[in-house]
Order: sequence, then structure tokens, then C-alpha cells
Amino acid sequence: MAQSVTVVGAGVAGLAAACSLAESGYKVRVLERRPYVGGRASSYEHPGTGEVIDNCQHILLGCCTNLIDLYRRLGVQDEIFWSSEITFIEPGGRKTKLAASGLPAPMHTTPSFLGASSLTIGEKLTIARGILAFLGKLPSDSEENFATWLARHGQRGRTIQRFWHPVLASALNEDPEYISVKYAAKVFREAFLFSAEGGRMGIPTVPLSELYGRAIDYIRVRGGEVHLRAAAEGFECRDGQWAVVAAGERFTSDGLILALPFEGLAKLLPLLPRNAASEMLAEELEQFHHSPITSVHLWFDREITDLTHAALLDTTIQWMYNKSRLYGSQGDGGGHAIELVISASKSLVAMQKQEIIDLAMRELALFFPALKGAALLKEAVTKEVRATYSIRPGLDRVRPTARSPWQGVYLAGDWIATGWPSTMESGVRSGYLAAEAVAREAGDERKFLIPDLQPTGLMRLCF
Repeated sequence: MAQSVTVVGAGVAGLAAACSLAESGYKVRVLERRPYVGGRASSYEHPGTGEVIDNCQHILLGCCTNLIDLYRRLGVQDEIFWSSEITFIEPGGRKTKLAASGLPAPMHTTPSFLGASSLTIGEKLTIARGILAFLGKLPSDSEENFATWLARHGQRGRTIQRFWHPVLASALNEDPEYISVKYAAKVFREAFLFSAEGGRMGIPTVPLSELYGRAIDYIRVRGGEVHLRAAAEGFECRDGQWAVVAAGERFTSDGLILALPFEGLAKLLPLLPRNAASEMLAEELEQFHHSPITSVHLWFDREITDLTHAALLDTTIQWMYNKSRLYGSQGDGGGHAIELVISASKSLVAMQKQEIIDLAMRELALFFPALKGAALLKEAVTKEVRATYSIRPGLDRVRPTARSPWQGVYLAGDWIATGWPSTMESGVRSGYLAAEAVAREAGDERKFLIPDLQPTGLMRLCF
């Protein structure tokens, strides 16, 4: 039995693997090259403002069963703000709320959808026909992109601009022409059709590093180790054990989990033994691409909206998060904090900070009249160029399983074959799948993966 396991990488995937194995009695060691855990889901003190900000806004849905399980393990489930409604705002300030009702799934959002002022009756009927196409079997991953699918199902103009694109941009961080139909369908089935619970939106109410930092104590209390600023510099397999050289030390264990982003694993491949399978893996990794997210952080001398979050229509900015309300810090003297998010922000990557701030202020004024009398105290822009991988059509062909080209080595990361796109949920699933692979190699058939939410209401008759 692999009594000891070294996890390289302390992002969400690595922490999920380490926590589940540590709780099951394995001797776990985590090596992380950064001075903090959480990977892309982390926060830091911004040098220009003195404020702690997240690298980019992360949200979850009620259907993220494995991520919620990890939060339960860490005891941070109460640090999530849950909302059963989404407010869509048009330029000029008119609001539409999409919320669950008491009707059975898939009709639970029908009353609010029919009452949406941001769409005409004809547009609602067109959208409804599109969503109903997802009632059957989940489509397989193919070469068709979602933009083509939308055109084939009569979706165009404002139906895309005011419904399909806002939902998919936030969930998949990509434009429709680069999205697999399979994963677009998965988002709409889980969030709009299967259950009211699955579509609930969760937003962390503490900085991400505080949220995931709880994993360090969780692992250590269970006899494990967490080494920060410990980048892997070499690997060696001898007598069935794997040795990792990091931070000038040599760490040996029975099993090894490489919980890294796809580009991080690609950089380490030259340090690992070469074989036909590893050469194939290297070729597969070249098929992955990044998609960026840009966040604009603004602090005003007064509150400009009492909404905790909202989707903004017809502008570059897509989402607004009222961080002061989410963090419970209204009127604390530090200003009222607003975070604006632009997903798949390819056009903003080359822009200068002040250009982005000016754009954000112009667009924000279209939605919130109170901005006119507010003074901007400080601002920050974060560009996460490698925020997610792009879930392109046909990508399932090259997403590997948790098993690696080397005996005793396992893979984790949101990009492996989890059945989910690039999300924290996929990261946790990959960590649990890697932990299951470690246990299975030792003849232990225990399961860590949490089942999906079951369809409710009338959807139970379809599945």
C-alpha cells in the first residue's frame, strides 16, 4: 500500500487530493513553489492600494458537489454567500431578476424568465426552444462549437448578447466560437434545468487565500506536511519509491501526485523519465490553450448600489460584485469596494491600466446613477492571463485520466478528464480522482468523489 504520498502543487486540485488522503490515514506531503496555497484561487495584498484582493473573482454553483464537500472538510462552508437569484441590469438601470420559484424543475425559473423586461416575448420563446434542446442526452464532445450550435437553433442578436453569452462567459470564461457544445449544454442543464439547488450561486465572503489556507492546518493536524516555496527541481524512481528534489531537499514517498496546470506539467516533463506514453502526453498538452479574465477593483467614498452582485448587459463589463456587502465591511472607513469582471477578456490584455479604469468608470455610470456623486478613492486592475483553459470543441480527446505514463504517479488538475470544464469543481474532482487512483493501486476501493445532484421535479422523469 502507498502509505506515503507527495503532492506537487497546492492549488485546488492538490489540496483536494491531499486533504482526502490525509483524512484516510495516508502520510501526505505537499510541495508548493509559491509562498501560499490555492494556486489561481488565491489573494494577495495589492501594493498600490494596500488592500487584499483576489487574483480574480471565483464563484460556484449549488451543483458543485465536490467543491462544497471540500469546503465542508475545511470548515469554511459558512464563508460562502448563497443567492437564488441573479439580477440583470440594462444600461439606464432597468433590472430583471432571474430567480427560482416553487414550481418543479425544469419550470422553477419560468415565472421570472417570462417576466424578464430585458427580453421580448419572441426572444424568450427563441431562448426557451434552445434550452429545451438540452433536455435529452448530454451531447458528446464534437468538432461543433457553440456559436455554430446557436445559429443552427435560431439564436442570434440579443438572445445571444443578453442571455447565452452572459451565462457562458461567466461559467466557461470563453466566447461561443471556442466552446464545446457538450460543456455549454452541461452548464445550462445543471444551472437551469435539473434543480433549483443546482443553480444557486455561491460567492466567497473572505479572501480566497484565507478560504483555502485552512487546508494547511487540516493536513498538518492529520500528520501531513505542507512545504511552501518548494518548487520541484528533479524526480527519481528507485525501488518502487519516488523522490522529489525541491528547495534543496530530497523528499521520498510511495506515491506521487502531480497536481499542476497543464503548462506547469509541460515544464516538468523533461525532468521525468521519457517513454512513449510521456511523449504522447507532451503532444496532448500542446492542444490546451488559456483564456484570460480581467478584474477591476474600485473603492468609492460611498455606496453606489445595494446589490451584492449583478450581470451588466450590453457592455464590456459583464459582472459586478459588491465586495463591501459580501465581506460585511460597509462603512469601515476604507471605502466601498466594487469588483468588476470581464471574462474571456482577450481584447483587454494589451490595454494599459488607466484605459481599463476609464472604460470601467464610463460603463459603470450607465447602470448606477449614484456613481455621479461618488469619489473614486483608489483602484486596481488584475489580468489573469492564464485564468482558465479554453474548453474547445474536441478537447475531450486529449484530456488524460488521473493515471500517468509512470507507475506510482498520478495526475490532477481541472484540465484532466473530470467531465467538467475549467472550474474549481473540476479541480476538486480531479484531486479526488487522483486520490482514488492512489488508493486503488493499494487495493483500497474507497471513493472520494461525491455524486452529482440528482434531477428533481419533472426532470426525474427524463433521467
